[in-house]
Amino acid sequence: MALSENDLSEIEKLLTAEDLQGPVFGELRRRFPTLSWTQCDASDVTEDPFRTYSKFDIHLLDTADHCAHITSDPGRATGVILARRSA
Repeated sequence: MALSENDLSEIEKLLTAEDLQGPVFGELRRRFPTLSWTQCDASDVTEDPFRTYSKFDIHLLDTADHCAHITSDPGRATGVILARRSA
């Protein structure tokens, strides 16, 4: 599944909400069930993020060719890594 601009906008709204609380990871998985979601600490990912927010970085994951890798192309994204930034 490719990520559309609408999908990216919805993800951004959720990650930038002023009242961001609770299990944001679970909410993202619920809203985008066809994507593979992984969460980790931002220091665990060495590649530049696709987008950076105050509390999270997101990296796009492409698993289409049998070998998972980070991509900057939303049209190739089959998953998202949600990397929590240190406060």
